[in-house]
Order: sequence, then structure tokens, then C-alpha cells
Amino acid sequence: MAQASALLNIMTAAARRAAGKLNRDFGEVENLQVSKKGPADFVSAADRKSEEILVRLLSESRPGYGFLLEEGGEIKGTDPSHRFIIDPLDGTTNFLHAIPHFAISIALERHGEITAGVVYDPIRDEMFRAERFKGAFVNDRRIEVSARRKLSESVIATGIPHMGKTGHARFLKELHRIAPKVSSVRRFGSAALDLAWLAAGRYDGYWERDLAIWDVAAGALIAREAGALLTDEGEVNEKSTVNPDLIIAGAPGIHPLLHALIIETAVS
Repeated sequence: MAQASALLNIMTAAARRAAGKLNRDFGEVENLQVSKKGPADFVSAADRKSEEILVRLLSESRPGYGFLLEEGGEIKGTDPSHRFIIDPLDGTTNFLHAIPHFAISIALERHGEITAGVVYDPIRDEMFRAERFKGAFVNDRRIEVSARRKLSESVIATGIPHMGKTGHARFLKELHRIAPKVSSVRRFGSAALDLAWLAAGRYDGYWERDLAIWDVAAGALIAREAGALLTDEGEVNEKSTVNPDLIIAGAPGIHPLLHALIIETAVS
């Protein structure tokens, strides 16, 4: 197992600390104070508390670093070359409905490049982590994408536009083209875990549109370090940055096939 850097250890420790509060609140969602952020897009007291814990712990360890936060927006740091990109609870709707599938996502951006990422699933106690050029791991085990090469044998993950978002008709066209050609399509409601599970070989491909950078910054790095290919509507992007407007990701044997189907749909 590759030795994690001190900074990655700080990120994983912060994720575990914040997850303690999430675990205590999970299963008691009826008692949470919930406010509406937009149609079908809720923010909970647990979400805000998780973010507060993460910012406090990471600031104590790296006091000059900035933050880009789902709830708190951007916090400038005295060190402009480093910032943490955080989703304190990816899968808020699942959490609020007592569906045990959500995660904490933390990415480190250095000089505009994502260099480290953590996606922690507190229900399963699975810590997905990666540093650039050092491979991907879940807990103490190295992970790699699947070796499948046939769409007919593949499981593909996606996200469905919810109420208040656009693109419903386009998504249905893509689903109509993809679903008959693959073993199955899954929609579990956490982009961070979709990418982490792709990295672990549980999914063979993934596509989704209209995300935010904090949804995917850590997961995209983990997937790449596990051997996944990622694109938007263009060529394979091997850089650590990612375009959250459209992500097409997959194992090397599946990605070109999935990518072609989505591009065919766009031009048809």
C-alpha cells in the first residue's frame, strides 16, 4: 500500500470526525431542522454542521488554505495557491429520507489542479482516497476499474435531473439510447460515490450533467487514479481538473462505447 501524505491523512481524519455527527443524526431525520434551498434541493442542519467541522479541522492544520464550499461559498485564504473543495454531505436527499447512501467529499486544489481527494462513506466505513500519480485506495486496499469491454455486461451509473433543473428530455433521450445496450443502469443519488464506485470496479461507466465542482472534484481524481477515462463532449481529459457540466467516465474498455452513445444522442 502506498504511504499517504501527511496532508491526505489530515483530510481523511477530518472526514471521519465530521462523519461522527452525520452518523448520530442519521436515522433521526424527523428531528432535523430542514430549510429549503430550492426545488427538491434541501439543506439540513447535519449538512451545515459537517461543513463547519471540516472547515475548522482543516483550517487548524493548514491555516492559510482557502475553501470552496457547497453551503458556505468561497473563503479566501492567505495562500492563494491552495484551497479545499468540499461537499460536506453529498446525497442530502438520501440522508433526509433515511436512505443509507451518502458521502463526505474533500478535494485539495493546488495551483488550479486537483492533487488529492477523499470520498468517505460513513455508513459502510469506506474511505476512498487518492493522490495524483499515486493510485487509488479504499481503506487499505488499492483499487482499479473493471476490465469489462462489452456494454452488454456493464453496469452504468447516472444522475437524473430533479425538479427545478432543466434537461429532462435530453436525459430521457440518452437513457433510451443507452439502457437497451447495457446490463443495467443505476441512479443512487451521490455523484461522489458514483465515481468512487467506478474506481472500485463496482460500476463500469458513469455519466451525468449539470453538477457542481464540489460534487465531483475528489471522485474524479480517485476514478482517474484507479484507471478510469474521463471526458466531457470532447477528447479524453487526462488533467486533474474536470468539467462538471458533463462528465462521461468509465473503465478503458467501456468508456469509448459509452461516450459514443452520448455523443450520438446529442447530434441526433
